Amino acid sequence: MTRQLRTLLTDDLLERVHDRADGHDRANTFPHDDLADLVAAGYLTAFVPERLGGAGLTLEEVAREQARLAAAAPATALAVNMHLVVTGLAALLDARGDASVEFVLRDAAAGEVFAFGNSEAGNDLVMFGSRTRAVPQPDGGYRYHGTKIFTSLSPVWTRLATFGLDDSDPDDPRLVHGVVAREDGGVQARDDWDTLGMRATQSATTVLDGAYAPAGRVYRRLPPGPSADSFVFALFAVFETLLAAVYTGIGRRALELGVAHARRRTSFKHDGRSYAQDPDIRWRIADAALAQDGAELQVFALARDVDEQVDHGTRWFAQLVGLKVRATETARVVVDLALRVSGGGAYFTGSELARLYRDVLAGIYHPSDDESAHATVATSVLGPPEG
Repeated sequence: MTRQLRTLLTDDLLERVHDRADGHDRANTFPHDDLADLVAAGYLTAFVPERLGGAGLTLEEVAREQARLAAAAPATALAVNMHLVVTGLAALLDARGDASVEFVLRDAAAGEVFAFGNSEAGNDLVMFGSRTRAVPQPDGGYRYHGTKIFTSLSPVWTRLATFGLDDSDPDDPRLVHGVVAREDGGVQARDDWDTLGMRATQSATTVLDGAYAPAGRVYRRLPPGPSADSFVFALFAVFETLLAAVYTGIGRRALELGVAHARRRTSFKHDGRSYAQDPDIRWRIADAALAQDGAELQVFALARDVDEQVDHGTRWFAQLVGLKVRATETARVVVDLALRVSGGGAYFTGSELARLYRDVLAGIYHPSDDESAHATVATSVLGPPEG
């Protein structure tokens, strides 16, 4: 029986977003117009359960939507991805009976925009350690002091999911995960986003200077290091899958452009025949299609496994971090192959492929990085290193 996959993004919406992408990249501006269209389509409540007023989409369904959105405008897709990560992990936990983050879903249903404020300069422990201080308050809440980098949606977020280290008890330090509201103060977004690619994400540095998470918005206090807590799995499952979907969408668009350029270009050497008939060009296009087909299949299959709670046992994290690395690296390969068949016009800054080439490079900077992913995969098949 064919499964009916739900969708929120219309072709008209995607065309509008696509038409604006170049302008936002050139001007280094946030796509407020794109966000307004996505809000109107109900996309920011894609993960919110229907009982709370959202669309109740599955991870696979949202991953497919993110690939479509990224094919139209990579930076817009990557920016909204961070809101979807926060709401998606909340939906995953909620569906498994964990109500600790239901407030995230209710806030999203009420129109709040979430950002994901966890990355820190020089912190190669990523989610398993923090340079940010989480200072406990008498009422059970926490105040955060530290600096977060790559905070997508900086101009518009109203809620920030973040974390820091509470070391008030040296014998029992805790990584404290909570949500702060922009309206409550203690937060400064620097105007420092001027990058090679993914410019419209406006992922500025965020300074936390006493930003407050009340007790009801503190949802985890975990010991530093890897954890078997369901929150950690939910975070990795949603973050890595949706990130892979975004870069797979970039590859999809690059392949489309490569095919279009090959068909349009003609060979003076071969009496005006289309380059689409040149065996060398056909080989490169086939290489790109082979890689892209594999990327799409694995992203949506693993997303479905998360939805259906397939038991990958101790290899779950290896599967998730491996997916991110394979998807981002494959997207780079596909964009490169598309450039090689598209002629010198693709080298000009007005070329969409040139923009995709810059955007796709951001994939190497997202966690899990290549080194961390290889360590996780090695441990999953070889066991932990000795010593």
